[in-house]
Amino acid sequence: MGGWRGILGFEYGIVLAPLGPDISGPELVAAVANAGGLGLLRAPDWESPDYVRDLIRKTRTLTDKPFGVGVVLAFPHKENIKAILDEKVAVLQLYWGECTEELVLQAHQAGVKVVPQDSLFSLVPRVVDLVGDRNIPVIAAGGIVDGRGYVAALSLGAQGICVGTRFLATEESYAHPTYKRKLVELENTEYTDVFGRARWPGAPHRVLKTPFFQDWRNLPSHENEANQPEKEIRRFAGTVPNPTTTGDIESMVMYAGQSVGLIKEILPAAEVVKRLVEGAQLLIHQKI
Repeated sequence: MGGWRGILGFEYGIVLAPLGPDISGPELVAAVANAGGLGLLRAPDWESPDYVRDLIRKTRTLTDKPFGVGVVLAFPHKENIKAILDEKVAVLQLYWGECTEELVLQAHQAGVKVVPQDSLFSLVPRVVDLVGDRNIPVIAAGGIVDGRGYVAALSLGAQGICVGTRFLATEESYAHPTYKRKLVELENTEYTDVFGRARWPGAPHRVLKTPFFQDWRNLPSHENEANQPEKEIRRFAGTVPNPTTTGDIESMVMYAGQSVGLIKEILPAAEVVKRLVEGAQLLIHQKI
């Protein structure tokens, strides 16, 4: 479980997923990095290279460990990526869009690794077989919250795991306290396109089955956030609440993975890393 040190410079094969433009902020990313994982900031969904630089530089004041930035290619990103490469972070994660060979080459020339990620356990062995011995790390993602999921991913050939919801429910996460509380209280999720249809069409997400979502889960297909009344944040906008959000928090989207029912408490991020590692080590030793 320490083989990642030679590939990306961090101790454990545990990656913090980029949890939205501000939810996985410098505090959470640094906490994961300092605990031996790889934290990923998230670039905004609009061009804001100065903001990206500030995020990276603030994170560097909190840790001297490697970390990275995730970029959604479906949104404007060229200037943001340029800022990321200029800052020479350890890892650039790209998803939801076309990743060109030119971009990968630019990243490598800047000393930045481009991390491939697979999101379904059923595909992990196939991906591992495809990359063969080319020294390409395979990261498994989706529903991993404890040592059992970590070991399952390793047994399928992955070299690491990408964890989202479990880190969302941490003290350092920049999610609103109500959002964090719902992650502990609720156990069921649903894959839906109710939120963010206008802003990001064709991109359904998995969300908590909050009372608000249950009331609106059958929203007609012609309805979206663009035709909702003007407010600070439109209904169905797909924007998650952070601590500065005011208003009807429980009517906002609350993204969560399928294993949210296994999350029983809000923990420090370092404790999450520790439990993932120690839980996996215990299971592996029991099988030897």
